Amino acid sequence: MAKLTLHKQTLANMDEICAWFKAKKEKLSYPIYSSYDIRDAGYKISNVDANIFPAGFNNICPADKETSCSLMEKYIHDHYGPNIQNILLVTEEHTSNAFYWENVNTIRSLIEASGKTVHVAIPRALPEPLKVVSSAGREILVHSALKDGPLLKEFKPDLIISNNDFSEAYEEWAPSVSEVPMNPPRELGWYQRKKSTYFKYYNQLVEEFSAITKIDPFILRVETELFENFDIGDEGSRAALADRVDAMLSKLRTEYQKRGLSQEPFVFVKNNAGTYGLAVIKVNSGAEVKEWSYKSRKKMKAAKGGRDVEEVIIQEGIPSIVQADEASAEPVIYMIGCELAGGFLRTHAEKSSTESLNSPGAVYKRLCVSDLAVNTPGCPQENVYGWTAKLGLLAIGLEAQELGNVFKGYKNSATTKS
Repeated sequence: MAKLTLHKQTLANMDEICAWFKAKKEKLSYPIYSSYDIRDAGYKISNVDANIFPAGFNNICPADKETSCSLMEKYIHDHYGPNIQNILLVTEEHTSNAFYWENVNTIRSLIEASGKTVHVAIPRALPEPLKVVSSAGREILVHSALKDGPLLKEFKPDLIISNNDFSEAYEEWAPSVSEVPMNPPRELGWYQRKKSTYFKYYNQLVEEFSAITKIDPFILRVETELFENFDIGDEGSRAALADRVDAMLSKLRTEYQKRGLSQEPFVFVKNNAGTYGLAVIKVNSGAEVKEWSYKSRKKMKAAKGGRDVEEVIIQEGIPSIVQADEASAEPVIYMIGCELAGGFLRTHAEKSSTESLNSPGAVYKRLCVSDLAVNTPGCPQENVYGWTAKLGLLAIGLEAQELGNVFKGYKNSATTKS
């Protein structure tokens, strides 16, 4: 089992791994929070998605929420100094999603626990503040984040924490708050971020990490290829994609056979710039791509906000052996800065072990990373999934570096005492 092998090897090489991780992170800027979808197939465990604007803090366990308060305070203090008091939490605009607003309420509570003042706002004009109600019945007042709006005329934020994934660039709004540090930066939003860049760095880091832990990097890798100039309405584009799908399936089949695995390979075709599980289709052969139904073609045509899907990645499918209450499950790990903050198991009773579980109907079960502080050797899944998430964090830092992102007002960790 990959999990037990990874757990054993990380424990045996913990000092070297921690020193490597510390040296890497000190050269990078990394966001205030992030989350990672992880798949555990038994023969491999890999990070299959990374979210820089996570929307499920309400699902992490109570013990993790408690420790997350101090992690949030430490991140803000270390990277922005002791004088940060007023914080503007900029959110998504889908005001009817009660579960999302419980996530917002949780983030606000984590920040307010250290005595800071937090106001919630969206990057749009509003005739008056909106009152939204979370899934737990909590009322949240949502303001306009425009500079000339009533809130910002009186409330002078020292820091903007963004929980809007910026699938839309909000170019008209951005200049009005350009003087205020924003974390995560708008420029790390999906309007320009690419999954292909993230996985390029993730797999590079896997090679380095595997050399230190003395494991086969296959255990952590997720094969990912970019397909550019995608046009779902063009038969030639679909045929070219089908050829690339077959080539990857052939490559995976060879890799599996080398290791004595009977698993029949499959892949996912995913929008290269998107979230919420939109524009993602499981594929078992190139022929399936050529024969996509109208429903499937429609699914791959547009992403969040109606943006056209112009690039896709072809990614190795990793089945899940994880279950919770007899339903297929996948671990999701949340980080605050470079520290593990929380987690949960995303389950879906109507999906199989090879399908995407990030879809309507998902249910969330307990997975507490704070247990690691009590007994690391006795927490193999939290330890292994945690290190997969940490590799993801470094990949985000390298991705931000390639994009030329500047975290305004941010002090690099190499200049702090942490």
